[in-house]
Amino acid sequence: MTTQRSSFLHLLALLGLLVGLAHLGHGSVAEDEDYYMQELLTREQYNHVQLFDRTMASIPDGHEHSRQNPGKKIPKAKPDSSRQTDKTKTDAKSVKAPNKKTEKNKKSTLKNSNSISEGDGQYNPIQEDCPPMGLETLKIDDFQLHASTTKRYGLGAHRGRLNIQAGLYEDDLYDGAWCAGRDDPLQWFEVDARRLTKFTGVITQGRNSLWSSDWVTSFKVMFSNDSHTWITLKNGSEDMIFGANREKEIPVRNVFPTPVIARYIRVNPRSWFNSGSICMRVEILGCPMPDPNNYYHRRNEVITTDDLDFRHHSYKEMRQLMKVVNDMCPNITRIYNIGKSQSGLKLYAIEISDNPGEHEVGEPEFRYTAGSHGNEVLGRELLLLLMQFMCLEYLSGNQRIRHLVEETRIHLLPSVNPDGYEKTFEVGSELSGWSLGRWSNDGIDIHHNFPDLNSILWEAEAKKRVPRKVFNHHVAIPEWYQSKNASVALETRALIAWMEKMPFVLGGNLQGGELVVTFPYDRTRSQWVAREQTPTPDDHVFRWLAFSYASTHRLMTDANRRVCHTEDFAKEDGTINGASWHTAPGSMNDFSYLHTNCFELSMYVGCDKFPHESELPEEWENNRESLLVFMEQVHRGIKGVVRDLQGRGIANAIISVEGISHDIRTAVDGDYWRLLNPGEYRVTARAEGYGLSSKKCEVGYEMGATRCDFTIGRSNLSRIKEIMEKFNKQPIRLPMRQLQARRSRERRLGT
Repeated sequence: MTTQRSSFLHLLALLGLLVGLAHLGHGSVAEDEDYYMQELLTREQYNHVQLFDRTMASIPDGHEHSRQNPGKKIPKAKPDSSRQTDKTKTDAKSVKAPNKKTEKNKKSTLKNSNSISEGDGQYNPIQEDCPPMGLETLKIDDFQLHASTTKRYGLGAHRGRLNIQAGLYEDDLYDGAWCAGRDDPLQWFEVDARRLTKFTGVITQGRNSLWSSDWVTSFKVMFSNDSHTWITLKNGSEDMIFGANREKEIPVRNVFPTPVIARYIRVNPRSWFNSGSICMRVEILGCPMPDPNNYYHRRNEVITTDDLDFRHHSYKEMRQLMKVVNDMCPNITRIYNIGKSQSGLKLYAIEISDNPGEHEVGEPEFRYTAGSHGNEVLGRELLLLLMQFMCLEYLSGNQRIRHLVEETRIHLLPSVNPDGYEKTFEVGSELSGWSLGRWSNDGIDIHHNFPDLNSILWEAEAKKRVPRKVFNHHVAIPEWYQSKNASVALETRALIAWMEKMPFVLGGNLQGGELVVTFPYDRTRSQWVAREQTPTPDDHVFRWLAFSYASTHRLMTDANRRVCHTEDFAKEDGTINGASWHTAPGSMNDFSYLHTNCFELSMYVGCDKFPHESELPEEWENNRESLLVFMEQVHRGIKGVVRDLQGRGIANAIISVEGISHDIRTAVDGDYWRLLNPGEYRVTARAEGYGLSSKKCEVGYEMGATRCDFTIGRSNLSRIKEIMEKFNKQPIRLPMRQLQARRSRERRLGT
């Protein structure tokens, strides 16, 4: 009886809330065969049948607005575009920097975002700052998204996610938005939060497409607790109509005047681009209401126990954080810069080692870089979290971290493109779109700005000049690339100088917008082919390295996860050869492999390039183990020192492995590291002016490189050359006694 009474009172409260918000009329329209999966989604059909008369009844005369009637004026909430001219930070961004300047920006942004046009001076919104619910990050799954109608499956509600990208060849499976089956004001896009949620705003985009121009220019918002009875958000007695997009890519945010608590939310397009159709990509801003019994929330909840600084950092804040880490762990860290960006910002790196600033013989060097595309922010924050984590764990005595620090020289470069990042950071995580800040200040894609050494090597191979006349490694940079007039970013030149200076063995560059690890080659060998499997001679090693990261990531190899955009990389164990995904000449990965000893891979660490900072703890949990495991792979294979007969290390000696047509070279002290999978190998060491030495080296399955040292002596030819150079290549003058004896023998032979 008590349970029934409680349920009854709860029902009365909900009904009172609904009646207080609005009075809904009833009506019907004919069924239509284009409705989205009509035979399965009877709830959607019911709601559409009720929608027309309700909408018309709630709109005052003269305020109807559609593509067929664009001239009439309606009250609108002014949108907050991502290209603000006053450089005010967005609401989402304001959470990340709680200081006086940010609080000022919060107020300014709120005023700009929520003021109603047409002179409605009574509008005083209450600021609520809720994060995105997760359409872009895939926290909201496909079954939570519904629509009135759909043009085809590839343009269904499941594709209506903010920043989702269409395939190069748009088809029925992977298009770049939800598009309604009909263009009229009765269409809607719905999100089921699966629990009571405090909704505070909507972010919209148009359709991502190379061939079509489709976007919505205004919309209404409706709410429901049962998906049958809907309440339209009002501005006084009139339905509130929000201004939406003016083009298809720049996100626009609208914040509600007051939060609304409900389970379901609908976006109802009212007008759209004259030459296009109703197409939208959407993100919903909302805070879930407390409900410990909610199954869906408990199932998806990820909690971190690491006490780290989980927020987005400006350039200045990044420097300060690195300084804090250095102050906490001065004995194992060192901050330095590798150069400057086009605008003069220093490219800071932090070294983590038991002897910072010093290369120790026999200790391999590892690097992580991030932010070559300034708008791919997650990798940058992951490296800032990683340096904090390693410092704290080292101090707490974590043996795994201590061993890694004591046996490896680690370099972390969190922001390769700080200029691009600052543009993105200023706008905020939800409004930066897909490409703002991607390029350097002078418009260059840094990650693909390296010299194309693949073509040089492959042409030499075709002419049978490898390895006698052209090395199969350390391919020289062309002269034209090194000229001052070449289109090379300052950041790229700084990276190349850094890569040439440090004897890196293994590296990873963190990217964003996907969940996959790519490995060289990134350029297809066949000309004019967009995608083609193009393996390196070390393909098996690269595949293992890629799998070591992907397999320890929480999501990359999950066969049940939804694809980020168009490619299901989980079928390939979360890894792919770069060229078989899409060809990319001049990539950092290919350059690193062909010009240095370093094996470089790209880790695409999340579907969302710039996740809201509330997502950072979960993203850290997704990637933490992968970041550590990949670093540990630098100790897989063989290592050693090449010395002469006097025990001195020989720099620039060549290490060859039988059956693998790619060599590496020793560092200044004669030490080397060669990444190899478990097995037995015939290894040869040689150097200019020296003989050669070969031996069998066995690589085991346990972690730790096999020691394989070499001692080589000077060759006879090199000794002759050395003597000749000592005497300026002149005939050697013999001592007088030897000369007289020689003449005496000649006379006797002559007689």
